[in-house]
Amino acid sequence: MTDAPASLLPVALRAAEIASDLVRTRVPGLLTAKGDRDMASEVDYAVERAVRAYLRDRTPDIAILGEEEGVTGDTKSDLLWAIDPVDGTANFVRNIPLCGFSIGLIHKGRPIVGVIDLPFLGTRYQAAQHTGAYVGDRRIQASMTTDLKDAIVAIGDYAVGEGAETKNRLRLALTERLAANVQRVRMLGSAALDLAWVAEGKLDASITLSNKPWDTTAGVIIAREAGAKVTDQDGMDHTLASVATLAFSPPLSCGLSSLILSVSPKMDS
Repeated sequence: MTDAPASLLPVALRAAEIASDLVRTRVPGLLTAKGDRDMASEVDYAVERAVRAYLRDRTPDIAILGEEEGVTGDTKSDLLWAIDPVDGTANFVRNIPLCGFSIGLIHKGRPIVGVIDLPFLGTRYQAAQHTGAYVGDRRIQASMTTDLKDAIVAIGDYAVGEGAETKNRLRLALTERLAANVQRVRMLGSAALDLAWVAEGKLDASITLSNKPWDTTAGVIIAREAGAKVTDQDGMDHTLASVATLAFSPPLSCGLSSLILSVSPKMDS
């Protein structure tokens, strides 16, 4: 099965269709508090349950990791679906269209299939290992921006919950350093969207100081297949075990890595 990851791309695309229909046709409904300033909507749960049911039917031997309901299925398998029913829930509940559904397939810690659907923007990104990245049927490519001063860089949301104050000192320091060195800094509220836009060249880089598989799996393979470099904060190749998710135009590698290390060589999530 993993010899031809593209064979499972249609499954992920159909899951995205199911999710998109639900997100576009339902109001958020009641919100469930998940912690300090963190929440899930009724639509988050409805999408995850519908997609889980579909995946269990189509790929019963593959375990499923969802943001809202954890892991189900055979966890000893080398394969794992990772799904985020609504990445950018805070945007979704405020009718900000920067949110979407993300599904990725992981093989031994590395993503091999990914689909990101942005239902309110009418775009669906897809990739399978060694086959390229696409928006619909149009192949996409990461930017080739060479200089940080010309780069538009997205940074992930500030931390909430336990340890947020300490984590946000680092994020604020990073924001300040970026503001002094890049063309523009953006905080869009969805890691999946950030990675998809790096893949399409809308952004030159994205910096997410965490690595939640449901947020990042699909975006990592899409960005890689579009020619972006995706690493951990220490510059090592990004895997499921990484603590941060950096995606960027390859020519920016040295400049971006130096900038991040200048803020803190021990920056964590």
